[in-house]
Amino acid sequence: MTDPHDAITAPPDVDAATGAAARPGSHPRHGLDEVIHAPVRFSIVATLAAAEKAEFAFVRDTVEVSDSVLSRQVATLEKAGYVAVTKGYVGKRPRTWLALTADGRAVFADHCRALRAIAGGGDG
Repeated sequence: MTDPHDAITAPPDVDAATGAAARPGSHPRHGLDEVIHAPVRFSIVATLAAAEKAEFAFVRDTVEVSDSVLSRQVATLEKAGYVAVTKGYVGKRPRTWLALTADGRAVFADHCRALRAIAGGGDG
């Protein structure tokens, strides 16, 4: 019979504190970023990766979501430090531009590498 006060331990290949893989060569899924893994956020980041910056309406139309959906997802990406939001005017019309930060670009590249590795495409 086990003592109910004994702590539950993580498997030997998992860091008990972080839940991350504790040994090199572990499954590539550990390289996925949970923030950008959601399909809409992944699509936003992929769109922004192709340019220095993009207007909000362009991203909305490209990703095929509503203003409110894009706004919520961009807020999540901005909070994570992956997207920078800049507001300004073109003439008298307000505009919002979105751009990936350096961290956002790096995380996106790592995430894509992990996806390729999972799919069997290696690191290329």
